[in-house]
Amino acid sequence: MRVGMISPYSFTLPGGVQMQALYLARALRRRGLAVSLLGPCDGPPPEPDIIPIGNSLFIAANGSFAPIAFDIPAFQRSYAVLRDQHFDLLHVHEPLVPAPSLAALVSKRAPLVATFHAAGGSAAYENVSPVLRWVCNRLDWRGAVSAEAADLARRHLGGAYEVLFNGVPVERFRQTKPHPTEGPTIFFVGRHEPRKGLDVLLEAMRRLPPDVVLWVGGEGPQTETLRRLTANDRRIRWLGRLSEDEKISRLCGADVFCAPSLHGESFGVVLLEAMAAETAIVATDIGGYTRVARAGVEASLVPPGDAERLAGALREVLVTPGDLVARGIERAEQFSMDRLAERYAAVYERVLG
Repeated sequence: MRVGMISPYSFTLPGGVQMQALYLARALRRRGLAVSLLGPCDGPPPEPDIIPIGNSLFIAANGSFAPIAFDIPAFQRSYAVLRDQHFDLLHVHEPLVPAPSLAALVSKRAPLVATFHAAGGSAAYENVSPVLRWVCNRLDWRGAVSAEAADLARRHLGGAYEVLFNGVPVERFRQTKPHPTEGPTIFFVGRHEPRKGLDVLLEAMRRLPPDVVLWVGGEGPQTETLRRLTANDRRIRWLGRLSEDEKISRLCGADVFCAPSLHGESFGVVLLEAMAAETAIVATDIGGYTRVARAGVEASLVPPGDAERLAGALREVLVTPGDLVARGIERAEQFSMDRLAERYAAVYERVLG
Protein backbone atom coordinates (compact mmCIF):
# COMPACT_ATOMS: atom_id res chain seq x y z
CA MET A 1 0.00 0.00 0.00
CA ARG A 2 1.37 3.44 -1.00
CA VAL A 3 0.31 6.13 1.46
CA GLY A 4 0.83 9.86 1.08
CA MET A 5 0.85 11.51 4.52
CA ILE A 6 0.42 15.27 4.53
CA SER A 7 1.32 17.86 7.16
CA PRO A 8 0.59 21.56 6.62
CA TYR A 9 3.34 22.46 9.12
CA SER A 10 7.05 22.61 8.33
CA PHE A 11 8.91 19.35 8.91
CA THR A 12 12.12 21.22 9.69
CA LEU A 13 10.66 23.19 12.60
CA PRO A 14 9.50 21.80 15.97
CA GLY A 15 5.81 21.13 16.39
CA GLY A 16 3.44 18.48 17.64
CA VAL A 17 1.49 17.77 14.44
CA GLN A 18 4.49 17.33 12.16
CA MET A 19 6.34 15.17 14.71
CA GLN A 20 3.28 12.93 15.02
CA ALA A 21 3.25 12.57 11.24
CA LEU A 22 6.97 11.72 11.15
CA TYR A 23 6.79 9.11 13.92
CA LEU A 24 3.56 7.60 12.62
CA ALA A 25 5.04 7.25 9.13
CA ARG A 26 8.07 5.43 10.56
CA ALA A 27 5.86 3.06 12.56
CA LEU A 28 3.69 2.35 9.51
CA ARG A 29 6.79 1.57 7.44
CA ARG A 30 7.81 -0.98 10.06
CA ARG A 31 4.47 -2.64 9.32
CA GLY A 32 5.37 -2.88 5.64
CA LEU A 33 3.50 0.15 4.26
CA ALA A 34 5.21 2.50 1.80
CA VAL A 35 4.65 5.96 3.31
CA SER A 36 5.82 9.26 1.81
CA LEU A 37 5.43 12.57 3.64
CA LEU A 38 4.41 15.81 1.96
CA GLY A 39 4.70 19.26 3.51
CA PRO A 40 6.71 22.48 3.87
CA CYS A 41 10.43 22.34 4.64
CA ASP A 42 12.63 25.29 5.59
CA GLY A 43 15.91 23.79 4.46
CA PRO A 44 16.80 20.21 3.54
CA PRO A 45 14.12 17.64 4.49
CA PRO A 46 15.08 15.78 7.69
CA GLU A 47 14.26 12.42 6.07
CA PRO A 48 14.59 11.06 2.50
CA ASP A 49 10.90 10.10 2.31
CA ILE A 50 9.72 13.71 2.69
CA ILE A 51 8.59 15.56 -0.44
CA PRO A 52 9.02 19.33 0.23
CA ILE A 53 6.53 21.77 -1.26
CA GLY A 54 8.30 25.01 -0.27
CA ASN A 55 9.19 27.16 2.70
CA SER A 56 6.81 28.18 5.47
CA LEU A 57 5.77 31.43 7.10
CA PHE A 58 4.70 31.83 10.72
CA ILE A 59 0.97 32.53 10.81
CA ALA A 60 -0.99 33.37 13.98
CA ALA A 61 -3.25 30.46 14.98
CA ASN A 62 -4.84 29.25 18.23
CA GLY A 63 -2.90 31.73 20.36
CA SER A 64 0.32 30.56 18.74
CA PHE A 65 2.25 30.90 15.49
CA ALA A 66 2.23 28.01 13.03
CA PRO A 67 4.83 27.46 10.26
CA ILE A 68 2.66 26.83 7.19
CA ALA A 69 2.99 27.26 3.42
CA PHE A 70 -0.23 29.03 2.48
CA ASP A 71 0.71 30.68 -0.83
CA ILE A 72 -0.61 29.75 -4.27
CA PRO A 73 2.73 28.27 -5.51
CA ALA A 74 2.74 25.88 -2.53
CA PHE A 75 -0.80 24.81 -3.40
CA GLN A 76 0.20 24.28 -7.03
CA ARG A 77 3.28 22.24 -6.09
CA SER A 78 1.19 20.11 -3.72
CA TYR A 79 -1.42 19.54 -6.41
CA ALA A 80 1.27 18.50 -8.91
CA VAL A 81 2.91 16.05 -6.49
CA LEU A 82 -0.43 14.45 -5.67
CA ARG A 83 -1.22 14.17 -9.38
CA ASP A 84 2.10 12.50 -10.22
CA GLN A 85 2.67 10.17 -7.25
CA HIS A 86 -0.38 7.87 -7.67
CA PHE A 87 -0.86 7.09 -3.99
CA ASP A 88 -3.34 4.40 -2.98
CA LEU A 89 -4.51 6.51 -0.02
CA LEU A 90 -3.92 10.00 1.37
CA HIS A 91 -3.72 10.71 5.10
CA VAL A 92 -4.17 14.43 5.77
CA HIS A 93 -3.31 16.05 9.10
CA GLU A 94 -5.30 19.25 9.82
CA PRO A 95 -7.26 19.25 6.53
CA LEU A 96 -8.48 22.85 6.85
CA VAL A 97 -4.97 24.32 6.91
CA PRO A 98 -3.42 25.47 3.60
CA ALA A 99 -1.78 24.57 1.32
CA PRO A 100 -0.93 20.84 0.97
CA SER A 101 -3.82 19.63 3.14
CA LEU A 102 -6.43 21.59 1.21
CA ALA A 103 -4.81 20.59 -2.08
CA ALA A 104 -5.35 16.94 -1.17
CA LEU A 105 -9.03 17.53 -0.44
CA VAL A 106 -9.65 19.60 -3.56
CA SER A 107 -7.88 17.20 -5.92
CA LYS A 108 -8.93 13.94 -4.20
CA ARG A 109 -6.53 11.77 -6.16
CA ALA A 110 -7.10 8.84 -3.76
CA PRO A 111 -9.32 7.90 -0.80
CA LEU A 112 -8.91 10.47 1.98
CA VAL A 113 -8.28 9.86 5.68
CA ALA A 114 -8.08 12.98 7.88
CA THR A 115 -6.85 13.63 11.41
CA PHE A 116 -8.06 16.77 13.20
CA HIS A 117 -5.69 18.03 15.92
CA ALA A 118 -6.91 21.50 16.94
CA ALA A 119 -9.03 22.07 20.04
CA GLY A 120 -10.40 25.10 21.86
CA GLY A 121 -10.33 28.15 19.61
CA SER A 122 -8.73 27.63 16.20
CA ALA A 123 -8.28 30.14 13.39
CA ALA A 124 -8.88 27.38 10.85
CA TYR A 125 -12.50 27.14 12.02
CA GLU A 126 -13.30 30.83 12.48
CA ASN A 127 -14.61 31.41 8.97
CA VAL A 128 -15.64 27.98 7.75
CA SER A 129 -17.60 28.54 4.55
CA PRO A 130 -20.09 26.25 2.79
CA VAL A 131 -17.31 25.57 0.27
CA LEU A 132 -15.00 24.26 3.01
CA ARG A 133 -17.80 22.12 4.41
CA TRP A 134 -18.32 20.69 0.94
CA VAL A 135 -14.59 20.03 0.59
CA CYS A 136 -14.55 18.20 3.92
CA ASN A 137 -17.46 16.06 2.77
CA ARG A 138 -14.97 14.49 0.35
CA LEU A 139 -13.24 12.80 3.29
CA ASP A 140 -13.71 9.04 3.52
CA TRP A 141 -12.81 8.88 7.23
CA ARG A 142 -12.49 11.52 9.93
CA GLY A 143 -10.44 11.10 13.07
CA ALA A 144 -9.42 13.38 15.92
CA VAL A 145 -6.66 13.22 18.52
CA SER A 146 -8.98 13.99 21.43
CA ALA A 147 -12.64 14.37 22.31
CA GLU A 148 -12.13 18.15 22.38
CA ALA A 149 -10.70 18.13 18.85
CA ALA A 150 -13.59 15.96 17.66
CA ASP A 151 -16.15 18.27 19.28
CA LEU A 152 -14.62 21.34 17.63
CA ALA A 153 -14.59 19.77 14.17
CA ARG A 154 -18.11 18.37 14.57
CA ARG A 155 -19.46 21.74 15.68
CA HIS A 156 -18.16 23.53 12.59
CA LEU A 157 -18.14 20.81 9.95
CA GLY A 158 -20.62 18.16 11.04
CA GLY A 159 -19.82 14.52 10.41
CA ALA A 160 -18.73 11.60 12.59
CA TYR A 161 -15.26 11.36 14.15
CA GLU A 162 -13.30 8.47 15.61
CA VAL A 163 -10.89 9.44 18.38
CA LEU A 164 -7.39 8.03 17.93
CA PHE A 165 -5.09 9.59 20.50
CA ASN A 166 -1.59 10.71 19.57
CA GLY A 167 1.25 8.27 20.08
CA VAL A 168 4.76 8.34 21.50
CA PRO A 169 7.84 6.48 20.14
CA VAL A 170 8.60 4.69 23.40
CA GLU A 171 11.59 2.77 22.05
CA ARG A 172 13.42 5.97 21.08
CA PHE A 173 13.32 7.24 24.65
CA ARG A 174 14.68 3.95 25.97
CA GLN A 175 17.66 4.24 23.63
CA THR A 176 18.53 7.86 24.54
CA LYS A 177 21.35 8.83 26.89
CA PRO A 178 20.05 11.27 29.55
CA HIS A 179 21.55 14.76 29.54
CA PRO A 180 23.69 15.32 32.68
CA THR A 181 22.32 17.59 35.41
CA GLU A 182 23.86 19.82 38.10
CA GLY A 183 21.25 19.30 40.79
CA PRO A 184 17.46 18.97 41.04
CA THR A 185 16.34 19.89 37.52
CA ILE A 186 13.03 20.99 36.01
CA PHE A 187 12.54 21.02 32.24
CA PHE A 188 10.17 23.18 30.20
CA VAL A 189 9.99 23.07 26.41
CA GLY A 190 7.55 24.89 24.18
CA ARG A 191 6.91 28.13 22.37
CA HIS A 192 7.39 31.17 24.59
CA GLU A 193 3.93 32.71 24.29
CA PRO A 194 1.25 33.57 26.85
CA ARG A 195 -0.87 30.42 26.55
CA LYS A 196 2.10 28.18 27.43
CA GLY A 197 2.35 29.67 30.94
CA LEU A 198 6.14 29.99 31.03
CA ASP A 199 5.82 33.26 32.96
CA VAL A 200 3.88 31.40 35.65
CA LEU A 201 6.63 28.78 35.91
CA LEU A 202 9.29 31.49 36.21
CA GLU A 203 7.27 33.08 39.02
CA ALA A 204 7.04 29.66 40.69
CA MET A 205 10.84 29.31 40.49
CA ARG A 206 11.17 32.26 42.87
CA ARG A 207 9.50 30.10 45.53
CA LEU A 208 11.78 27.08 45.04
CA PRO A 209 15.06 26.24 46.84
CA PRO A 210 18.27 27.82 45.49
CA ASP A 211 19.71 24.50 44.26
CA VAL A 212 16.84 23.86 41.81
CA VAL A 213 17.77 24.35 38.14
CA LEU A 214 15.30 25.14 35.34
CA TRP A 215 16.04 24.23 31.74
CA VAL A 216 13.98 26.37 29.35
CA GLY A 217 13.77 25.03 25.80
CA GLY A 218 12.18 26.79 22.85
CA GLU A 219 11.72 30.42 21.90
CA GLY A 220 8.96 32.83 20.94
CA PRO A 221 7.57 36.36 21.28
CA GLN A 222 8.02 36.40 25.08
CA THR A 223 11.60 35.14 25.15
CA GLU A 224 13.51 38.42 25.40
CA THR A 225 11.11 39.96 27.92
CA LEU A 226 11.20 36.90 30.18
CA ARG A 227 14.98 36.65 29.94
CA ARG A 228 15.34 40.26 31.02
CA LEU A 229 12.99 39.73 33.96
CA THR A 230 15.01 36.73 35.17
CA ALA A 231 18.49 37.96 34.20
CA ASN A 232 19.74 37.76 37.80
CA ASP A 233 18.58 34.18 38.36
CA ARG A 234 21.47 31.94 37.35
CA ARG A 235 19.43 28.82 38.04
CA ILE A 236 17.51 29.38 34.81
CA ARG A 237 19.25 28.03 31.70
CA TRP A 238 17.86 29.35 28.41
CA LEU A 239 18.52 26.67 25.81
CA GLY A 240 16.89 28.15 22.71
CA ARG A 241 15.37 25.99 20.00
CA LEU A 242 16.17 22.32 20.58
CA SER A 243 16.57 19.53 18.07
CA GLU A 244 14.35 16.51 18.62
CA ASP A 245 17.37 14.51 19.83
CA GLU A 246 18.35 17.14 22.39
CA LYS A 247 14.76 17.55 23.57
CA ILE A 248 14.52 13.83 24.24
CA SER A 249 17.91 13.78 25.98
CA ARG A 250 16.82 16.65 28.25
CA LEU A 251 13.51 14.93 28.96
CA CYS A 252 15.40 11.80 30.00
CA GLY A 253 17.84 13.77 32.16
CA ALA A 254 15.47 16.08 34.04
CA ASP A 255 13.97 15.17 37.41
CA VAL A 256 10.64 16.84 36.61
CA PHE A 257 8.98 17.93 33.40
CA CYS A 258 6.71 20.95 33.85
CA ALA A 259 3.85 21.82 31.48
CA PRO A 260 2.20 25.00 32.86
CA SER A 261 -0.06 25.76 29.86
CA LEU A 262 -3.10 27.94 30.49
CA HIS A 263 -5.31 26.63 27.65
CA GLY A 264 -5.32 25.56 24.01
CA GLU A 265 -3.74 22.11 24.30
CA SER A 266 -5.59 19.55 22.21
CA PHE A 267 -3.66 16.53 23.44
CA GLY A 268 -0.71 16.41 25.83
CA VAL A 269 1.68 14.33 23.76
CA VAL A 270 4.62 16.01 25.49
CA LEU A 271 3.35 14.52 28.76
CA LEU A 272 3.48 11.08 27.17
CA GLU A 273 7.02 11.82 26.05
CA ALA A 274 7.98 12.69 29.63
CA MET A 275 6.41 9.44 30.82
CA ALA A 276 8.36 7.48 28.20
CA ALA A 277 11.50 9.29 29.40
CA GLU A 278 10.79 8.05 32.95
CA THR A 279 10.50 11.62 34.23
CA ALA A 280 7.99 12.85 36.80
CA ILE A 281 5.41 15.40 35.62
CA VAL A 282 3.88 18.55 37.06
CA ALA A 283 1.26 20.07 34.76
CA THR A 284 -1.94 22.09 34.74
CA ASP A 285 -5.34 20.44 34.92
CA ILE A 286 -6.55 21.59 31.50
CA GLY A 287 -8.54 19.35 29.16
CA GLY A 288 -5.75 18.38 26.78
CA TYR A 289 -3.60 17.22 29.69
CA THR A 290 -6.17 15.46 31.85
CA ARG A 291 -6.98 13.18 28.91
CA VAL A 292 -3.42 11.89 29.15
CA ALA A 293 -2.38 12.13 32.79
CA ARG A 294 -4.55 11.44 35.82
CA ALA A 295 -4.05 13.62 38.88
CA GLY A 296 -1.93 11.88 41.48
CA VAL A 297 -1.51 8.82 39.26
CA GLU A 298 0.77 9.77 36.35
CA ALA A 299 1.21 13.46 37.18
CA SER A 300 0.74 16.15 39.78
CA LEU A 301 -1.86 18.54 38.34
CA VAL A 302 -2.52 22.12 39.50
CA PRO A 303 -4.89 24.91 38.41
CA PRO A 304 -3.56 26.94 35.45
CA GLY A 305 -2.07 30.33 36.25
CA ASP A 306 -1.45 29.62 39.96
CA ALA A 307 2.29 30.11 40.58
CA GLU A 308 2.04 29.29 44.28
CA ARG A 309 0.28 25.96 43.71
CA LEU A 310 2.69 25.18 40.88
CA ALA A 311 5.71 25.84 43.12
CA GLY A 312 4.25 23.62 45.84
CA ALA A 313 3.70 20.74 43.43
CA LEU A 314 7.19 21.09 41.97
CA ARG A 315 8.76 21.13 45.42
CA GLU A 316 6.86 18.02 46.47
CA VAL A 317 7.56 16.02 43.31
CA LEU A 318 11.26 16.93 43.31
CA VAL A 319 11.57 15.51 46.82
CA THR A 320 9.15 12.57 46.63
CA PRO A 321 8.09 11.62 43.09
CA GLY A 322 6.38 8.55 44.53
CA ASP A 323 4.83 6.23 41.97
CA LEU A 324 4.34 8.90 39.29
CA VAL A 325 7.27 7.66 37.22
CA ALA A 326 6.39 3.94 37.35
CA ARG A 327 2.76 4.61 36.49
CA GLY A 328 3.81 7.03 33.77
CA ILE A 329 5.89 4.34 32.08
CA GLU A 330 2.85 2.05 32.01
CA ARG A 331 0.71 4.87 30.63
CA ALA A 332 3.18 5.66 27.85
CA GLU A 333 3.07 2.03 26.72
CA GLN A 334 -0.69 2.35 26.25
CA PHE A 335 -0.06 5.21 23.81
CA SER A 336 2.91 3.74 21.95
CA MET A 337 3.34 4.81 18.33
CA ASP A 338 3.36 1.17 17.23
CA ARG A 339 -0.12 0.69 18.71
CA LEU A 340 -1.32 3.84 16.98
CA ALA A 341 0.14 2.66 13.67
CA GLU A 342 -1.71 -0.64 14.05
CA ARG A 343 -4.99 1.23 14.46
CA TYR A 344 -4.36 3.52 11.49
CA ALA A 345 -3.36 0.58 9.30
CA ALA A 346 -6.74 -0.96 10.14
CA VAL A 347 -8.46 2.33 9.21
CA TYR A 348 -6.64 2.37 5.86
CA GLU A 349 -7.72 -1.20 5.10
CA ARG A 350 -11.30 -0.35 6.03
CA VAL A 351 -11.36 2.73 3.81
CA LEU A 352 -9.87 0.89 0.86
CA GLY A 353 -12.39 -1.92 1.33
